[in-house]
Amino acid sequence: MNAEQNAIARTCLHAAQEGRLSFPDIVGRLSAAGFEGYTVDYRRDSQIFYLPEGDSVAMAMQPAAGPVAARFDATEIARLVRWAQASPADYGYAAFSARAKAAGCAGYHVSFLGRRVVYFGRTAETHVEHFPP
Repeated sequence: MNAEQNAIARTCLHAAQEGRLSFPDIVGRLSAAGFEGYTVDYRRDSQIFYLPEGDSVAMAMQPAAGPVAARFDATEIARLVRWAQASPADYGYAAFSARAKAAGCAGYHVSFLGRRVVYFGRTAETHVEHFPP
């Protein structure tokens, strides 16, 4: 991974947390820089960005409030995704993350190649969201 890719990943991480870039904008920037996806791990407060040839970089995230609940609530995760997509005035990534953790989301994997996000719980239950067309 080169320094420019590392800087783009860091910029996208901070921009998401600060609400400066939307999910589609982040996907576009990371894809253009050669990334094929990333994983958010709420239990470690980290995000890992992946390149196709196997290189990756892990970066610390601002911790989201609260623990990851034991029970995974896929219906609530889907509702949270719709809330984020609507981008109302009360939306923010910190609030999304705290609510996702309360719904049992331990993290999620974003695949640019598969055009989907897989949210997962502590027991490996999942909820899949496909990118909008």
